Amino acid sequence: MADYAKDVLVETDWVQEHLDDDSIRIVEVDENTGLYREAHIPGAIGFDWKHDLQDQVRRDFLGPREFGELFGSRGVSNDHTIVLYGDRNNWFAAYTYWYLKYYGHDDVVLMNGPREKWIDEGRPTTKEEPDHSPATFVARGPDDTIRARRDEVHEALDSRTKLVDVRSPQEFSGELISMAGYEQEGAQRAGHIPGAASVPWAQAVREDGSFKSADDLRELYAAKGVSDGNDVIAYCRIGERSAHTWFVLHELLGQESVKNYDGSWTEWGSLVDVPIEKDV
Repeated sequence: MADYAKDVLVETDWVQEHLDDDSIRIVEVDENTGLYREAHIPGAIGFDWKHDLQDQVRRDFLGPREFGELFGSRGVSNDHTIVLYGDRNNWFAAYTYWYLKYYGHDDVVLMNGPREKWIDEGRPTTKEEPDHSPATFVARGPDDTIRARRDEVHEALDSRTKLVDVRSPQEFSGELISMAGYEQEGAQRAGHIPGAASVPWAQAVREDGSFKSADDLRELYAAKGVSDGNDVIAYCRIGERSAHTWFVLHELLGQESVKNYDGSWTEWGSLVDVPIEKDV
């Protein structure tokens, strides 16, 4: 598809043709956690990213045992192909894709376009939640080759690693400390990590939320000095938009060394004695 490095996207018509395929589990993960209850793709399982996919005590995501129990309890096994989609042009769908890869599940794809694209095309929706029998899902790993932590980001300041800030230009420049409506996920300081390239995540998608061609994506990132020769760490506010960019670079363009900084600016902008830059 469009000369991407990996076959990790499915179109909306493919999803509709496979609604009754029991080898597939369709999963919706939205930024707006109430949307699933309003309408979703028939048969889709809904995960609440705040409550289902995050540890409720410490700021981290689930451990492998809890992660496996969550998916198994909703009828997802290691033998299923998982199809992910969500709102906001697949912010948290891409985050969940990265999360599944982190825990060793490779049979996962992203719908090429968000829930809004599905609805705009007049495809079927329902409010009915599926009742799948419990299954066995064993999380493997974790694969730390795709996850960056703050110490590694700090080390990247003095290395050849390319930092990619995927937030809005206003967040990058320090004009905004957080996006409107996300103040609870803000930081003590505004700005960006020194040396980071500003490549807003939304530049990777078309108006309908589907991904641009591989050639267009390579041109976009090459213009900011991000190429296959770089070790890359992507970051945003908490890690969901940067997971979208990780998906583009690692999965669609096939760059080998790409990591997502889970925690991102919410963590970096509140750390004591770390360098910060402002202005573009």
